[in-house]
Amino acid sequence: MDIGQIVGLALVTTIFLLILRQQKPVMAVLLSIVFSILVFTLMMSKMASILGVMQELTRRADINQFFLGTILKILGVAYLGEFAAVLCEDAGEKAVATKVEFAAKIIIAVLALPIIIAILESLMELMPG
Repeated sequence: MDIGQIVGLALVTTIFLLILRQQKPVMAVLLSIVFSILVFTLMMSKMASILGVMQELTRRADINQFFLGTILKILGVAYLGEFAAVLCEDAGEKAVATKVEFAAKIIIAVLALPIIIAILESLMELMPG
């Protein structure tokens, strides 16, 4: 599915959402969730091809697979955190969305620690003394 089809589907969904929000707000939230999951599912193959390219580049550059895995986990947490936060906001739950974003940031920071430590250790090895 290309961007034109996604935009078309988004416009149709938006029109339905505008109508449903006035008459059946719960159905509007459900439609929004279904649309979001559909787009996310459709993009899985694109994400898989990006993953393949990143794995190949990592292999060619002889970089530790641990770093790629960590970066991919961080990207996954970021995407899923934003995805969930936006769904919460669409449902009118801004406070819940904020907590999801906060949790995602903390998890990202924890996941990034080994990479930060490895960078600092490399820098310390380069420094004289």
